[in-house]
Amino acid sequence: MIVPGGGFSLDGNSWISCRPNFLLAVPVLSPLFRRLFLQKLVDAHTTGELEFFGKQAKLADAKAFSAYLAPLRNRKWYVYSKRSFGGPEEVLRYLARYTHRVAISNRRLMACDEKGVTFKWKDYRIEGPERYKIMTLAPGEFIRRFLIHVLPAGFHRIRYYGLLASGKRAENVARARELLLTPPPVIPIDAIKAINSNPETRTENNAQEAQPQKRACPCCAAQMTIIERFARGKTPRHQPSAPVVAIRIDTS
Repeated sequence: MIVPGGGFSLDGNSWISCRPNFLLAVPVLSPLFRRLFLQKLVDAHTTGELEFFGKQAKLADAKAFSAYLAPLRNRKWYVYSKRSFGGPEEVLRYLARYTHRVAISNRRLMACDEKGVTFKWKDYRIEGPERYKIMTLAPGEFIRRFLIHVLPAGFHRIRYYGLLASGKRAENVARARELLLTPPPVIPIDAIKAINSNPETRTENNAQEAQPQKRACPCCAAQMTIIERFARGKTPRHQPSAPVVAIRIDTS
């Protein structure tokens, strides 16, 4: 779960940041997690979602199960929480590799014929170049392993709440950037070329270019006014205002 380090005020006119180097109180989170975890176990037992076998078959009784959980309610639980080694940027980079990709990338697929599907894989137990190996699986087995990584119906890979809820995500992000005086992100040139190469988006881009563009100052994020455009190597015709000369009076 990724949460922002602050949020909007009640009137929405200011951004309230969390305390420096503080996100949540771990001593408070530990008993809260204990209560919610045990409550979920009791609810699952009540609805018959838990099954017990062998020596644990006696826990199917509600009183026996409650007595079994009683010592856990008085035991101190611990929630592991610490700062990431590489900072928040590294955490986002790590999660992005798993949240926005499929089970196997196309570059790992080498061949597909009547014998099966051949692909590259990495053996993490081996260090060095020998860890990269090649495997061939029957089509049915390859599809079975691929479907293991597909979420069942009704599940979502990413869920957004709060500021990033689907209803007002764009509006909230724009408002947060405005309050934090953060300029909009710069789109890489490769991404712009990919968008412009699409005939469907080219028409939309042309319509947007016909409208006056708003440019934000990189220092204060305020809207800048274009006073002149001139080609490379040409001399601008606009004359800037004369600098104010400070008059010094020496009374010595």
